[in-house]
Amino acid sequence: MVVEVRDPARDPALAARLLEVQHAAYAVEARLIGDDRIPALHEDLAGLTSAGLSWLVARDGTAVLGALGWQSTSDGVDVDRLVVDPAYARRGTGRALVAAVLDLAGDRPVTVSTGRDNTPARRLYARAGFREVAEREVLPGLWVVDLARTVQTPTTRSATTWS
Repeated sequence: MVVEVRDPARDPALAARLLEVQHAAYAVEARLIGDDRIPALHEDLAGLTSAGLSWLVARDGTAVLGALGWQSTSDGVDVDRLVVDPAYARRGTGRALVAAVLDLAGDRPVTVSTGRDNTPARRLYARAGFREVAEREVLPGLWVVDLARTVQTPTTRSATTWS
């Protein structure tokens, strides 16, 4: 598997494939959380390419396995979406994409939100060092959990972490 930065706005075939993967992945999440009002589930090609995101794309040869869209902010890096083709789910694609964005972020904080009832995503982020910081109702009855990962430097670590 190769994970690389790609720009779907400059590659119409990639953009179309990412939209297919995004719709399929968010359909799975919609079933998990019991709600299909996830905005990215209904996004069109123009919305995907104009979202202002940077993209990491995981592929095996020419097959697109998944992608992660993020934005750099003054506070760090915000993961806007993580999508894995359901045909390639649970094979390390999501982990590889999260690891790649964390590598790109360096010591900057990284934030992400996911459906409150999306247990597989919450588990993936927890294993990558994210902690849950808030729950929000984004639409009536549609809840998300906000997660953050910060890198501890020697000046911010508690004394109990030094041995």
